[in-house]
Amino acid sequence: MPTERDGSTRPLRVETLVLGPFQSNCFLVRAEDSPRGIVIDPGSDPEQILSRVSDWESGVSAILLTHAHLDHVGAVAEVTRATGAPIYLHPADRFLYDAAADQGRMFGIAVEQPPAPDAEIADGQVLDFDHIRLSVRYAPGHSPGGVVFVGRGMAFVGDCVFAGSIGRTDLAGGDMQTLLTSIRQQILTLPASTVLYSGHGPATTVEREAASNPFLIDGGFA
Repeated sequence: MPTERDGSTRPLRVETLVLGPFQSNCFLVRAEDSPRGIVIDPGSDPEQILSRVSDWESGVSAILLTHAHLDHVGAVAEVTRATGAPIYLHPADRFLYDAAADQGRMFGIAVEQPPAPDAEIADGQVLDFDHIRLSVRYAPGHSPGGVVFVGRGMAFVGDCVFAGSIGRTDLAGGDMQTLLTSIRQQILTLPASTVLYSGHGPATTVEREAASNPFLIDGGFA
Protein backbone atom coordinates (compact mmCIF):
# COMPACT_ATOMS: atom_id res chain seq x y z
CA MET A 1 0.00 0.00 0.00
CA PRO A 2 1.73 3.22 -1.13
CA THR A 3 2.40 5.97 1.39
CA GLU A 4 2.66 9.59 0.28
CA ARG A 5 2.57 12.98 1.99
CA ASP A 6 -0.07 15.64 1.47
CA GLY A 7 -0.31 19.17 2.85
CA SER A 8 -0.37 17.89 6.43
CA THR A 9 2.47 16.45 8.46
CA ARG A 10 1.11 12.92 8.33
CA PRO A 11 1.80 10.48 5.50
CA LEU A 12 -1.19 9.32 3.51
CA ARG A 13 -2.00 5.70 2.91
CA VAL A 14 -3.65 5.00 -0.45
CA GLU A 15 -5.39 1.70 -1.10
CA THR A 16 -6.57 0.91 -4.63
CA LEU A 17 -9.60 -1.29 -5.22
CA VAL A 18 -10.18 -2.48 -8.80
CA LEU A 19 -13.92 -2.87 -9.12
CA GLY A 20 -16.68 -4.02 -11.41
CA PRO A 21 -16.96 -4.94 -15.08
CA PHE A 22 -15.09 -1.78 -16.14
CA GLN A 23 -12.17 -2.53 -13.77
CA SER A 24 -12.35 0.99 -12.36
CA ASN A 25 -10.05 2.12 -9.58
CA CYS A 26 -11.59 3.24 -6.32
CA PHE A 27 -9.18 4.85 -3.87
CA LEU A 28 -9.38 4.64 -0.09
CA VAL A 29 -7.24 7.40 1.39
CA ARG A 30 -6.40 7.85 5.05
CA ALA A 31 -3.77 9.76 6.97
CA GLU A 32 -1.51 7.56 9.05
CA ASP A 33 -2.95 6.95 12.52
CA SER A 34 -6.20 8.69 11.60
CA PRO A 35 -9.49 6.97 12.49
CA ARG A 36 -11.22 8.39 9.40
CA GLY A 37 -10.55 8.56 5.67
CA ILE A 38 -12.08 9.40 2.31
CA VAL A 39 -13.35 7.36 -0.62
CA ILE A 40 -12.60 8.53 -4.17
CA ASP A 41 -14.73 7.23 -7.07
CA PRO A 42 -16.78 4.36 -5.62
CA GLY A 43 -17.79 2.92 -8.97
CA SER A 44 -19.01 -0.60 -8.20
CA ASP A 45 -19.07 -3.39 -5.62
CA PRO A 46 -20.19 -1.39 -2.57
CA GLU A 47 -19.86 -4.43 -0.31
CA GLN A 48 -16.14 -4.62 -1.05
CA ILE A 49 -15.65 -0.91 -0.38
CA LEU A 50 -17.61 -1.03 2.87
CA SER A 51 -15.71 -4.10 4.00
CA ARG A 52 -12.38 -2.32 3.52
CA VAL A 53 -13.44 0.83 5.40
CA SER A 54 -15.12 -1.08 8.22
CA ASP A 55 -11.93 -0.93 10.29
CA TRP A 56 -11.81 2.86 10.05
CA GLU A 57 -12.70 3.58 13.63
CA SER A 58 -14.57 6.84 12.97
CA GLY A 59 -15.86 6.11 9.49
CA VAL A 60 -15.69 7.92 6.15
CA SER A 61 -15.27 11.70 6.04
CA ALA A 62 -16.26 12.23 2.40
CA ILE A 63 -16.91 10.69 -1.00
CA LEU A 64 -15.01 12.57 -3.72
CA LEU A 65 -15.84 12.13 -7.39
CA THR A 66 -13.37 12.92 -10.17
CA HIS A 67 -16.28 12.77 -12.62
CA ALA A 68 -19.74 11.24 -12.93
CA HIS A 69 -19.52 8.41 -15.43
CA LEU A 70 -21.21 5.19 -14.37
CA ASP A 71 -18.01 3.34 -13.56
CA HIS A 72 -17.01 6.00 -11.02
CA VAL A 73 -20.35 6.67 -9.30
CA GLY A 74 -22.09 3.28 -9.46
CA ALA A 75 -21.69 2.53 -5.74
CA VAL A 76 -22.20 6.04 -4.38
CA ALA A 77 -25.77 5.41 -3.21
CA GLU A 78 -24.88 2.39 -1.10
CA VAL A 79 -21.65 3.83 0.31
CA THR A 80 -23.16 7.15 1.36
CA ARG A 81 -26.19 5.43 2.88
CA ALA A 82 -24.00 3.09 4.93
CA THR A 83 -21.48 5.71 6.05
CA GLY A 84 -23.35 9.02 6.01
CA ALA A 85 -20.41 10.54 4.13
CA PRO A 86 -21.11 13.71 2.11
CA ILE A 87 -20.69 13.60 -1.67
CA TYR A 88 -18.48 16.10 -3.54
CA LEU A 89 -18.91 16.68 -7.30
CA HIS A 90 -18.17 19.41 -9.85
CA PRO A 91 -21.50 20.90 -11.00
CA ALA A 92 -20.68 20.58 -14.71
CA ASP A 93 -21.05 16.81 -14.34
CA ARG A 94 -24.36 16.97 -12.51
CA PHE A 95 -26.32 15.99 -15.65
CA LEU A 96 -24.31 12.76 -15.88
CA TYR A 97 -24.64 12.10 -12.17
CA ASP A 98 -28.41 12.57 -12.28
CA ALA A 99 -28.54 9.96 -15.06
CA ALA A 100 -26.44 7.33 -13.24
CA ALA A 101 -29.24 4.76 -13.22
CA ASP A 102 -29.91 5.42 -16.91
CA GLN A 103 -26.21 4.98 -17.66
CA GLY A 104 -26.39 1.62 -15.94
CA ARG A 105 -29.36 0.50 -18.00
CA MET A 106 -27.43 1.27 -21.19
CA PHE A 107 -24.94 -1.41 -20.17
CA GLY A 108 -27.43 -3.80 -18.60
CA ILE A 109 -26.15 -2.99 -15.12
CA ALA A 110 -28.48 -2.29 -12.20
CA VAL A 111 -27.35 0.95 -10.54
CA GLU A 112 -29.14 2.63 -7.66
CA GLN A 113 -29.56 6.33 -8.42
CA PRO A 114 -27.38 8.20 -5.90
CA PRO A 115 -28.73 11.10 -3.84
CA ALA A 116 -27.98 14.70 -4.72
CA PRO A 117 -24.39 15.78 -4.03
CA ASP A 118 -23.84 17.55 -0.75
CA ALA A 119 -21.19 19.95 -2.03
CA GLU A 120 -20.08 21.43 -5.33
CA ILE A 121 -16.36 21.62 -5.93
CA ALA A 122 -14.52 24.24 -7.97
CA ASP A 123 -11.11 24.88 -9.46
CA GLY A 124 -8.61 26.04 -6.86
CA GLN A 125 -10.65 24.86 -3.90
CA VAL A 126 -8.78 23.24 -1.02
CA LEU A 127 -10.43 20.33 0.76
CA ASP A 128 -9.39 19.32 4.28
CA PHE A 129 -10.50 16.05 5.85
CA ASP A 130 -8.87 14.62 8.97
CA HIS A 131 -5.26 15.44 8.09
CA ILE A 132 -5.89 14.96 4.36
CA ARG A 133 -5.48 18.12 2.29
CA LEU A 134 -6.31 18.03 -1.42
CA SER A 135 -6.54 20.89 -3.89
CA VAL A 136 -8.96 20.78 -6.80
CA ARG A 137 -7.87 21.32 -10.40
CA TYR A 138 -10.63 21.59 -12.99
CA ALA A 139 -9.81 19.25 -15.89
CA PRO A 140 -12.65 18.90 -18.41
CA GLY A 141 -12.41 17.00 -21.68
CA HIS A 142 -13.21 13.42 -20.73
CA SER A 143 -16.35 14.86 -19.18
CA PRO A 144 -17.45 18.48 -18.70
CA GLY A 145 -16.96 18.40 -14.93
CA GLY A 146 -13.82 16.34 -14.58
CA VAL A 147 -11.45 17.32 -11.79
CA VAL A 148 -8.09 16.29 -10.41
CA PHE A 149 -7.47 16.06 -6.66
CA VAL A 150 -3.88 17.01 -5.81
CA GLY A 151 -2.03 16.26 -2.61
CA ARG A 152 1.66 16.46 -1.82
CA GLY A 153 3.42 14.04 -4.15
CA MET A 154 0.24 12.61 -5.65
CA ALA A 155 -2.79 13.38 -7.78
CA PHE A 156 -6.02 11.49 -8.36
CA VAL A 157 -6.65 12.17 -12.03
CA GLY A 158 -9.77 10.16 -12.85
CA ASP A 159 -9.95 9.28 -16.54
CA CYS A 160 -7.93 12.27 -17.77
CA VAL A 161 -4.71 10.35 -18.26
CA PHE A 162 -3.59 6.75 -17.85
CA ALA A 163 -0.24 5.01 -17.99
CA GLY A 164 0.53 5.36 -21.69
CA SER A 165 -2.86 6.68 -22.75
CA ILE A 166 -5.58 9.27 -22.11
CA GLY A 167 -9.31 9.19 -21.47
CA ARG A 168 -11.85 8.72 -24.23
CA THR A 169 -13.65 11.80 -25.52
CA ASP A 170 -16.51 10.28 -27.51
CA LEU A 171 -18.99 10.30 -24.62
CA ALA A 172 -21.44 13.09 -23.81
CA GLY A 173 -19.60 16.36 -23.23
CA GLY A 174 -16.20 14.98 -24.17
CA ASP A 175 -13.73 16.90 -26.32
CA MET A 176 -10.22 15.82 -27.33
CA GLN A 177 -8.58 19.25 -27.51
CA THR A 178 -10.13 20.28 -24.21
CA LEU A 179 -8.81 17.12 -22.58
CA LEU A 180 -5.30 17.59 -23.96
CA THR A 181 -5.30 21.18 -22.71
CA SER A 182 -6.45 20.03 -19.28
CA ILE A 183 -3.71 17.41 -19.09
CA ARG A 184 -0.98 19.82 -20.16
CA GLN A 185 -2.12 22.68 -17.93
CA GLN A 186 -3.44 20.89 -14.87
CA ILE A 187 -1.46 17.63 -14.68
CA LEU A 188 1.86 17.96 -16.51
CA THR A 189 2.54 21.19 -14.60
CA LEU A 190 2.77 19.22 -11.36
CA PRO A 191 6.24 18.19 -10.12
CA ALA A 192 7.76 15.45 -12.28
CA SER A 193 7.81 12.94 -9.43
CA THR A 194 4.09 13.31 -8.71
CA VAL A 195 2.36 9.92 -8.60
CA LEU A 196 -0.75 9.87 -10.79
CA TYR A 197 -3.53 7.61 -9.57
CA SER A 198 -5.70 7.04 -12.64
CA GLY A 199 -9.27 5.80 -12.89
CA HIS A 200 -8.12 2.61 -14.63
CA GLY A 201 -4.85 0.73 -14.72
CA PRO A 202 -1.66 1.19 -12.72
CA ALA A 203 -0.34 4.36 -11.15
CA THR A 204 2.18 6.35 -13.15
CA THR A 205 4.09 9.63 -12.78
CA VAL A 206 4.08 13.03 -14.42
CA GLU A 207 7.65 12.45 -15.60
CA ARG A 208 6.80 9.14 -17.25
CA GLU A 209 3.74 10.41 -19.09
CA ALA A 210 5.40 13.64 -20.22
CA ALA A 211 8.29 11.63 -21.67
CA SER A 212 6.54 8.66 -23.24
CA ASN A 213 2.76 8.96 -23.46
CA PRO A 214 2.07 8.82 -27.23
CA PHE A 215 -0.84 11.26 -26.88
CA LEU A 216 1.30 13.87 -25.14
CA ILE A 217 4.73 13.81 -26.78
CA ASP A 218 5.63 15.77 -29.90
CA GLY A 219 4.92 13.72 -32.99
CA GLY A 220 2.58 11.43 -31.09
CA PHE A 221 -1.03 10.46 -31.72
CA ALA A 222 -2.71 13.75 -30.85
